[in-house]
Amino acid sequence: LGKLDRGWNKRRCVFPLLQPVEASDDVFWDQFWVDSSTTVQDVFALVPAAEIRAVREESPSNLATLCYKAVERLVRGADSGCPSEKERQTVLNCTRLLTRILPYIFEDADWRGFFWSTIPGRAGHLDHDADDEGRPLAESLLLAIADLLFCPDFTIQSHKKNSPDTADDIRAIDSCEYIWEAGVGFAQAPPLNYVHDLNRTELLKLLLTCFSEAMYLPPSAENKVLNPWISFFCSTANRHALPLFTSLLNVVCAYDPVGYGIPYNHLLFSDYREQLVEQAVQILIVTLEHEAGSAASAALQALDPSTCPSAEEEQQEPGGPDNLFVNYLSRIHREEDLSFVLKGLARLLNNPLIQTYLPRSTKKIQFHQELLILFWKFCDFNKKFLFFVLKSSDVLDMLIPILFYLNDARADQSRLGLMHIGVFILLLLSGERNFGVRLNKPYALRVPMDIPVFTGTHADLLIVIFHKIISSGHQRLQPLFDCLLTIIVNISPYLKSLSMVAANKLLHLLEAFSTPWFLFSSLQNHHLVFFLLEVCNNIIQYQFDGNFNLVYAIIRKRNVFHQLANLPSDTTSIQRALQKKRRTGISRANSVENESMEGSRPAVPAEPGTLKASLEATPGIDKITEKSQVSQDGTMITVPHLDSPHTSKSSIAAGSESARSRLSSVSSTAAWSANSDWVSSWKAKLPLQTIMRLLQVLVPQVEKICIDKGLTDESEILKFLQHGTLVGLLPVPHPILIRKYQANAGTAMWFRTYIWGVIYLRNVDPPIWYDTDIRLFEIQRI
Repeated sequence: LGKLDRGWNKRRCVFPLLQPVEASDDVFWDQFWVDSSTTVQDVFALVPAAEIRAVREESPSNLATLCYKAVERLVRGADSGCPSEKERQTVLNCTRLLTRILPYIFEDADWRGFFWSTIPGRAGHLDHDADDEGRPLAESLLLAIADLLFCPDFTIQSHKKNSPDTADDIRAIDSCEYIWEAGVGFAQAPPLNYVHDLNRTELLKLLLTCFSEAMYLPPSAENKVLNPWISFFCSTANRHALPLFTSLLNVVCAYDPVGYGIPYNHLLFSDYREQLVEQAVQILIVTLEHEAGSAASAALQALDPSTCPSAEEEQQEPGGPDNLFVNYLSRIHREEDLSFVLKGLARLLNNPLIQTYLPRSTKKIQFHQELLILFWKFCDFNKKFLFFVLKSSDVLDMLIPILFYLNDARADQSRLGLMHIGVFILLLLSGERNFGVRLNKPYALRVPMDIPVFTGTHADLLIVIFHKIISSGHQRLQPLFDCLLTIIVNISPYLKSLSMVAANKLLHLLEAFSTPWFLFSSLQNHHLVFFLLEVCNNIIQYQFDGNFNLVYAIIRKRNVFHQLANLPSDTTSIQRALQKKRRTGISRANSVENESMEGSRPAVPAEPGTLKASLEATPGIDKITEKSQVSQDGTMITVPHLDSPHTSKSSIAAGSESARSRLSSVSSTAAWSANSDWVSSWKAKLPLQTIMRLLQVLVPQVEKICIDKGLTDESEILKFLQHGTLVGLLPVPHPILIRKYQANAGTAMWFRTYIWGVIYLRNVDPPIWYDTDIRLFEIQRI
């Protein structure tokens, strides 16, 4: 009853905020933060949205005073170092109250500037230094949070013995000595302290709420608008920027959810570290989302191998990104640090795949989307990291969980963003030759996935899963087909030996995409055929020797190529084909192999009522990639965007650069319809010469073997193909074209909405942003 009564006091004190109250009435204002027993959940329950909005509309000066006083208390706590339990409790209560109120400040355009104004006659009370008299409230709040995150005996372990004379002076602390976890640039692992973890988590929750102003602004193609909260926090004004970035990164990459390996241990005690890790990775992806364009170019400049500065030099060096978090991330260069990050991310991403004989005996983490975004940021901003990932088969430790998540999420519309980030990462990796080479490693793991059982390489695994996504994913995945096939094109020149299962899957896709009604029913569908023909050409021209399975599949399906070569382009035939319209030949029934891996579960759609955040349209493949030609010595030369006669033979079809991108599953070309000239324009450029020559040479030989030996057994034919050669019989090999991912305003906006959508949906306890007026995306129920 006592607790209920105290809760009622807290409720009662919101109502007086609608009456005039003096700002100097400390007894009145103190009742908001002196209570020792409220949790953050209590604050959310006791301070309803309707009351915050009522105070905002009817008593704006009271709301302003409440925010000001709460920040003042945090500044005071940061200055004193929170030596007593009572002061720590006050700081936590102010933190929870501000976390509750800030979204209602952001949702109102008139209030958004409030934290960036200085309050006349009061600035001096807040500041650490008298010189900073004009400091806006937001800056005071952010600096206080940063100080509190390195506060001895509150969020870090004190290095001094507990006696009043030796207490740490919070202003003199070198926070680089108090990094929260061993890892990048820090060797000592401080002892785990669950109270410190909880306190850090609450402060990070408030920090994330400060940054969330981005959710209340509508998406715009102009990515120039910087979030002032993030800009200030990640600037040189924050003296803790380096140790905090390092603490967040190390806490994430060192986390091991399996713990001591005791089955069901996660059911016996709470893991406070997991909550901290989730908040840490969310803070990282939000701060690194900033200044996407400049960061990538600055990262490249900064990474001249001969000049890798130490952490101390970084702040003075000009030319790097202003955002220190981006700057630090782009400069990590020691092998042991790169290895620590990669192994940590791989361990966490593989965690849900771990199978044990005891169901649910190990803890499964849920924040894999945030981890994928963090991995993306590392690959995009730190080229040394990207090369490190690709120089050994460690990249396969990242590939397998990405393919697992793609396969698992393909039927679930609420996980459309996860499908995109997984495909974007693979597109980025596939632009590097080493990725294709690594995929030749045999796939021996047996992760439980509902895909055909096969013996082969990681490349086979990728192709089989991409086929599954295209053939049995939901409708809204169609804009990703270009990306999926581009990845296969990029890796195809390096694939030494496809399995029969993967070869059949590729030919099945080609057969489905080359039916006349499918080709004629959309302005872009023929691009998919060009991609698949390019895959076949790359493998025949560069990897013929080991790819007898694919050659055999091409021979078996030779009618597909003949039909493409003889595709009718007259108006009558086009109309007749379109009248036959039915679903593409892609369906489960067409798959020959139905036996799935042991322990696999089919991909299932989202449960009714599941919330999902809307996403920006995906830019077309020609907008997010640039073509590079691989020269004899393996170096890459960028190919200009204009379609030259040279590239049109082997690339994705003339006009693809100018064709409107498939931005959504709803065709943006409603007024368009297929006509003879259009069909003739791209049909003439179908790169069929190499395949037709192969068929011309090999089909008669294969038929002769069958007749001579009365064969019904494929093994003899495969043996013949395995030892056959086409040297001197094929056209001159075309140059290898790689489509490398390139960032642009469209993808930057897509990432912003995706990142904040993930954070909105993942923060449910307490539900920080639920039922506020979000403008960046829409929340829909499935």
